[in-house]
This record gives sequence, C-alpha cells and structure tokens, in this order.
Amino acid sequence: MSKPSTTAGMPDELNRRLGVPDAVVIGLGSMIGAGIFAALAPATRSAGSGLLIGLVLAAVVAYCNATSSARLAARYPASGGTYVYGRERLGEFWGYLAGWAFVVGKTASCAAMALTVGSYVWPGQANAVAVAAVVALTAINYTGVQKSALLTRVIVAVVLAVLAAVVVATLTSSASDAARLDVGEDAAFGGVLQGAGLLFFAFAGYARIATLGEEVRDPARTIPRAIPIALGITLVVYALVAVAVLTVLGPKELAEAAAPLSDAARAAGADWLVPVVRVGAAVAALGSLLALILGVSRTTLAMARDRHLPHALAAVHPKFKVPHRAELAVGVVVAVVAATADVRGAIGFSSFGVLAYYAVANASAWTLSPDEGRPARVIPAVGLAGCLALAFALPASSVIWGAAVLALGAAAYGVRRMMPTRSS
Repeated sequence: MSKPSTTAGMPDELNRRLGVPDAVVIGLGSMIGAGIFAALAPATRSAGSGLLIGLVLAAVVAYCNATSSARLAARYPASGGTYVYGRERLGEFWGYLAGWAFVVGKTASCAAMALTVGSYVWPGQANAVAVAAVVALTAINYTGVQKSALLTRVIVAVVLAVLAAVVVATLTSSASDAARLDVGEDAAFGGVLQGAGLLFFAFAGYARIATLGEEVRDPARTIPRAIPIALGITLVVYALVAVAVLTVLGPKELAEAAAPLSDAARAAGADWLVPVVRVGAAVAALGSLLALILGVSRTTLAMARDRHLPHALAAVHPKFKVPHRAELAVGVVVAVVAATADVRGAIGFSSFGVLAYYAVANASAWTLSPDEGRPARVIPAVGLAGCLALAFALPASSVIWGAAVLALGAAAYGVRRMMPTRSS
C-alpha cells in the first residue's frame, strides 16, 4: 500500500502550506537557538584554542549531512526524515533505528532547551518555567504549522538582532585582541574532534525542514534549496559570534564562562547589553524548543503509521491538519523530563543520537543512483565517516549512554519482530 492507513476515519495527510522562506526560517529557528548560547563554553573546554577548527569540522559534517538529507527529502517528501529514507534505501531496521535515535536524542534536546529557558527567565524556578514553556509551545504547534512558522520567524529575527549586537559590541571594543584567535599547543586532535561533536549540537536543526516533507509546497524544489540556505546563514552567524567572543575572552576564559555571550559583553564594557543577551538566550531556547517539538512529533507520526510506536499516535487532526496525538505525547514526555531531570549532559547525549541518525542518512544517500539525484560520492562518504568520528569522540558518558539507548531500541525491534503476528 502506498498510502498510509487512516485512523478512526480521520484524514491522515498533512497540508502543503510552506514555501522556501518558511522552510528556511524553520531551519534557522532549529539551528540558531540556544546552541550558540550554550555550546561554546563546553566545546572550548574540549578544543581549547582550536575552537574555530572544531567549528569548521562540525560545519563540514553538517554540510554533507544537509546535502544527503536534501537529495533524499526531494525523492521521499514524507514526514519522518531519515526514518523514511533508511527504511526505503537500507531496510526497515535501519529506518527504525534512525527514527529511534532521533526521537530519543531530540526529546533530550527538548528538555535541555526548556530548562535553558527556565534558567534565564527565573533561575530559582527553572523546572516550573520549563514545564510552562513546553505546555505553551505544544499548544501553539497543536493549532497548526502556519502559526509555528510565523512565531519562529519573529524569534529568529530577535535572536539574530541580539547576536549582531554582541558581535558589533565586542569587535569594536578596545578589549578585542585578534591575537586571542591564535591556535596554541592546547589544541590536541582528540580535543578538537570532541569540541566539533559538541558544536554539532548547535547545527543539528537543518533537517527539521526534511521532517516537514508533507507540509512544504513543491518539495522536490523547496527542500533542496531551503536546507543549504539555512545551513549557510547559520555557519556565517556562528563563525562571527565565535570569533567575536574569542577576541575579548580568549580560550581559557571562554572555557570557564557560565554565560559566554553575557561575559563577552561585560568584558567589552557593554554592560547594558547583558540583560538583552539574557532575554535573547531565553527567546533562542524557546525558538529551538518550538522547532524541536515540531520535528519530534513528525517522526513520531511516521513511526506510529508503521506501528513501531502505538498506532493511535498516527492520527492527524481533521481541522488543524497536524499530528495532534503525537504532539501531545511528545509534550507530556518532555514536560515530565523537564520537571524532574538534570540535563547538564543532554548536549552530548543528544549529539550522539543525532549523529547516529545522520549516519543512516548518509548511508542511504550513498545508495541513490545518478537518475535519483545522488550527490557526488564524496559527500555521503565524508558525512558518514564524520558522523561516526564525532559521535565516538564525544565525552565517554555520552557515548556509553547513547550506545546503550540505541542498543535498547534495537533489542525492542528484535523482540517485536520475533513476536507471533496476530491476525485480528
């Protein structure tokens, strides 16, 4: 059957409403979020003065992943992203494993973003604010993707304005010193690779466009155009911010900074900018959380259609044309985690899961024929090798927990396959 089945007589296809600008904005909202506010310090702790090299490595892997994802999304414009590509190109298990890695890794990211909102808005009640943020954004997503795209556009504009203010204030300050960009002996290869893996967390939003495959107009043109545009804009922004912050703080101070962009503004003598940065960080985290809930719910929808998750989650709302049960389920899980968990290790854990997800995307793109729009062979090859290298260069705890969760998902798949099929 080429068409997914309906649930309780409800229509199960999503409306194609989004053009290239909306798709680019959703990608930017996924990438230019709290990652740039949160990932610089831990990445510098690993990479030292090699931070910018790590940023370039993360961007190269992200570009390969983006190109592979764009070619696959143009051929398979359905909700689910690499879950669909892996299933169609490599077999059901690999699609399932990609979907599992995405849902688990990005659910952790959702909780991390929600807690980031809480820590900036009301540090003493971070968990309560995090839960409120999850509830509010789940409600926005529930009422339709157009409202989500509109709100994301506003958030991206605010965050870009804050980042631009930080870059200008720091680079024009007398405290700025280009000598702090020099790469020293502390930049060991393993540390730079680990820093790149942590920085990848801040890039890993471009394929949110692909997970919206059923909601973009003319996906064969829109998706391949939107993904590289969003990634290119993000890379330029991140490079400018990293350079600006390094020139006033240097690698050692940046590695120890609890709030790197606020500390950079203070070091540049722009104390007026510190509260603006705090607001910008909270808004950025909200933007990331909005797009994350959107993407995780679409992959949940695709997996539920194939009964890898409860089939009731495959329902699409008859009025709003969104996977409302999947969105509610994701919202509940994220709210529970945000209310109870310490997610300081979430960046590494999330990066491991997402890198595994993109490894499957690159392996899938390798199998495309030239007639199917296959990219140059070097792109999926470098993407696959890069994903594996960055994943296993992450902190040991992230690798162990990430591998354990993937193994748990694989075991669940095996058990399900061994169970006798009931014919009812």
